[in-house]
This record gives sequence, C-alpha cells and structure tokens, in this order.
Amino acid sequence: MSEADNVRHWPASTTGVYEVWYTTWNHPTTGEGYWLRFILEAPHDAPPRGELWFARFDPRDANRTFGIHKHFPIDQVEVSDAPFRISIAGSVLGHAHTSGELEGGGHRVRWDLRWDPAPETLRFLPDVMYLRGGLGETTVHSPNPRVPLSGRLLVDGEEIAFDRAIAGQTHLWGKKHAYSWVWGRCADFLGAPDGLLEILGVRLKRGAIKLPKMVLVHLHEGGERHDLGQFRHVAVNRGSWEVGRVTFTARSPRVKIEGELTCEPEHMLNAPYVDPDGTELYCANTEIGSARVVVWKRDGVRWREHRRLESHGRAHFEIGSRTRDPLVARPHDLV
Repeated sequence: MSEADNVRHWPASTTGVYEVWYTTWNHPTTGEGYWLRFILEAPHDAPPRGELWFARFDPRDANRTFGIHKHFPIDQVEVSDAPFRISIAGSVLGHAHTSGELEGGGHRVRWDLRWDPAPETLRFLPDVMYLRGGLGETTVHSPNPRVPLSGRLLVDGEEIAFDRAIAGQTHLWGKKHAYSWVWGRCADFLGAPDGLLEILGVRLKRGAIKLPKMVLVHLHEGGERHDLGQFRHVAVNRGSWEVGRVTFTARSPRVKIEGELTCEPEHMLNAPYVDPDGTELYCANTEIGSARVVVWKRDGVRWREHRRLESHGRAHFEIGSRTRDPLVARPHDLV
C-alpha cells in the first residue's frame, strides 16, 4: 500500500519548511480541470499555518476559470499518521478521500470525493534522493498516480458529479523551491486506457551560477513502464519550458520519448508561492492543456517509431519561476 508515502514528513516543531498534498483531475464530459491543494507552511519568521487551495479551469469559457486560496492558523490544523489524515479548518484529506469547503473572492466551493487507492507509489526522482527522507531541497512522489475518482463538487451553486474520473494525488515536502521548474502529467490519452505521463524539470541556482536544466520523465502505457528518472537518464534527457509550452526528450539505450505540453496563456492561472525564507515565486498552472508524446524503440542502430499518444485539453502542467509572466494575467487569489 502507498498510504505511508502520504504521511506527514516534517515534525510539527520544524521551521523553515513546507509540505503539500495536491490532487488534479478533469470532468470526463465537460473537460473542466480542477486543482486541489492542502498545504502546511512553517516559515522562518512567521507563525506556522495551514492553507487550502482550489482552482477550476473551464476550456469553453476562460471567464469561468478561477483560483482561490486561504490561510488558516495552525490551531485549525490536525494531522494523524495511521490512518493518514490531514484536517485544515474542517476540510479533510485522507489517503483515498477528501471533503471540505472553501469560500472567498465571490466564490464558494464544497467537495466530497473518494478514489480507489493505488497499489504503489510513483517516485519522480532518482532512488538515492529518497534516502533519509529526501536529500534535495524538495522531495516529491505520487502515492496515487492514476486513480478513479468519484463523488460530488459544488462550485458557486453548480453541482458537478464524478463517476470514476481519472485523477492523480501527489505529496511533496521541502525547504526551498527550485530556481525554475516544470511539472506535468497526463493520464487521459486517446486510445490508451492505462496511459500515464509524469514529467519534472528543474533548474537550480548556486550563488550567481544557474545550473543546467534536469529533466525526469515517466511514461506508462500499453502495459509497459518507461521510468527515465535516474541520474543516468538525467544526463541525457533534455527539456525546455516557456509560458504555454513545454518540450522534452528522454531516453534509455532502448527507448526514446519525445513530447510536448501546450495550452493558451488564457487557460493558465498565476499562483503566488512563497518560500519559507520569504522568497517570492510564481507558478503558471493549467489543468486543461494538451499533450503529444512519441515513443521510439531502438531497432539495431536506428530508432523506429513505436507509438504516438495524444490528449486534448486533459493534460496538467505548471511552470514556476522567480518572475511573474505578464502573459498569464489571471491570478490565483488569496482570499
């Protein structure tokens, strides 16, 4: 079972850290995308707190796209390990369910959702990075990488039902975000009922030096797993990211994966992040992007195309940086 990988990492007394549990999914019929986050923040120079975030992305009408988040004092936060459970101001996340409500900025959201838990966790990073609870500034894995979600969501009076919609739930913890990063996933490819793509790209900065970008790619499809996230893969993987577009290439001696994630800037929200040391960052996020992936397999000394995967409006990705991109005008609002 993967429940142990959702358990809170940082002891309650630790400062200068953050911890996040997020879930993303799409409505099977309308294509609307959703982003739900439970967050624990323990800044260096401010009281610890809990945060709730929610966003809806509407592919038919960008004016219906919005994101809101709210801060709560730590005395409104409860956490347990067995079973895993986090409660922030009465909103609850467990390993296989979540319920709660969030109101502000002219919006009111209520949810009651559940899913079949995944049998195993998907690790994004090289195996060694999980030693001693995580060796990097941020550690991330997905206890529920591709699960069927059911239940109800109420957004501004509109009730939305889900019956085994495809969702993903991830857990991350750290002390500081990368200088820039990209995260992307797609679990709803045309003609690929078991397809799952997860990518992570980071660029670190050490002093005044910006290090080369590192890209990690995981693709599961057709009963095959292509996990190209070890250091031997990172050495040859490549990627680039800019507002509304991510491209990547990853390979092993036998398999090569090329792909891109795209969306219009109007289908993104600009979310303000803050590191525990007070550094401000900006995250341009969408849950209604598109994905294109080409899988190549080696045939002797040549590469031959093995499969193409496409998804229209059901890919999720974000681009994080130290500056706000002016092309992404719609904010994720603190209320």
